[in-house]
Amino acid sequence: MMLCRNRLKHLSAAILFCGLASFSSFSAAQDSARSGAVVDSKVRNIDGVAAVVNTGYVTRKEIDDRIAALKKQGAKLPDDATLRKVILERLIVEKIQLQNAEQDGVKITDKEINKIVGDIAAKNKLTYAELKVKIEASGTTFARYKEMLRDEIIVSRYREREVEGKIKISDAEIDNFIADRRAAVTGGPVQRSAPAAKGAPEEIDVAQIFIPVNAGAGAGTQAEVKKLADALLRQARGDADFMQLGAMAAKDNPSIKFQDLGYRTPDRLPQLFYEAIRNTGGGQVASNVVKSPAGYHVLKVLDRRALVAGAAPEPQAAPQEAASTTLQNIMVTQTMSRHILLRNRPGLSNQDAERRLQGYRDQVRAKTADFGELAKKYSEDGSAANGGNLGWMGPGDLVPEFDQAMNRLQVGEVSNPVKTEFGWHLIQVLERREAQLTIEKQRQFALAAIREKKFEQAYQDWLRELRDTATVKILNVEDAATSAPR
Repeated sequence: MMLCRNRLKHLSAAILFCGLASFSSFSAAQDSARSGAVVDSKVRNIDGVAAVVNTGYVTRKEIDDRIAALKKQGAKLPDDATLRKVILERLIVEKIQLQNAEQDGVKITDKEINKIVGDIAAKNKLTYAELKVKIEASGTTFARYKEMLRDEIIVSRYREREVEGKIKISDAEIDNFIADRRAAVTGGPVQRSAPAAKGAPEEIDVAQIFIPVNAGAGAGTQAEVKKLADALLRQARGDADFMQLGAMAAKDNPSIKFQDLGYRTPDRLPQLFYEAIRNTGGGQVASNVVKSPAGYHVLKVLDRRALVAGAAPEPQAAPQEAASTTLQNIMVTQTMSRHILLRNRPGLSNQDAERRLQGYRDQVRAKTADFGELAKKYSEDGSAANGGNLGWMGPGDLVPEFDQAMNRLQVGEVSNPVKTEFGWHLIQVLERREAQLTIEKQRQFALAAIREKKFEQAYQDWLRELRDTATVKILNVEDAATSAPR
């Protein structure tokens, strides 16, 4: 189902990637003995280059095109100077990913791309030729559309292989996630893994919020970063969820990292970390901020457990069976809803999609049209044939924006238009019920939730690593492509 939670939501088709050129002429000039000023002058005049990225480049026109697309969507944007810098950085990172993907042999054949375009046309109830006409009517050539689509899929496959394949989730992490969730639902205590006897081998699950600072930074900068770390430590000692606190801090300051290190024996933890949490119990925050050569770390011990020799599974079957029986008693609210989806696509602005859905909503509210019939006729989702019916859905089964809007509705009520990564939705709730989650369903949900949390951090770390190891030279970002080179 297209609405189901997508671990790779940052790989959405809404992102437009830029084509890669060889740029051999600049490489030759760069290797010559000419001065940097001469090189810069020549590069600036090659289609208004804004930045050189390894052996490729980003042009000012690419920045202009991306900004124009955002403005056409009606997005709220910062001032022009800030926006151009943000867009340039995004294009640089996209370019690096595409370069690395192609170097690693990730390819999409013409046959594959034509099939994908055909599928897109079919999902939008268009023929291949009709889709081509619509694309060209939006101001983009069909060849350019296929080129951008090809680049997007190449990078998506590369990201999935590099990030998704490296995420490891243990059974213990799933067990503890379920225990936390059960405690939240029932109000009971959290049942954690069995702690180690005093002096016995153990594993420790540690999470951190890391605020980097250059070792050579001045005393004033060091003090400011330390002040921020201390503030986060105070918040972590309160009722704040540690990982959510890290996510909020990273949103305000993208250089901040947060991550769950997973279960590790003391020898596999950084010595600084272990010394700081040696006597810290499960669920508690380290008493002080840890200073390392890279910056400041706020640490929380999520769990401590006995180390089972040979990494064997839990030895006692009876307690596991009893726990399984308890887990079956978890009740959740499930909702049956239906929706009308207008997908993100060239030629359909956010304003147009919202206006169309508002018209359908008004018809349903005035009882001049049936929601299911409108869905069959206009919805661009696989559920259209069933009148937009999505079946019974529980917490976390749908993307957050849709889930939150649906949960606010009464039975029979129709929402205002709702925007998600898939497009614009009109939602109607048909029925609600209380249901038990099976053990298998709980573990599937836990696995998906943990993977999504780990993916977000792993993905951001991966992007930073790619950016840090690339050779990037910023030349001219301020001017539009129509401006004369400086």
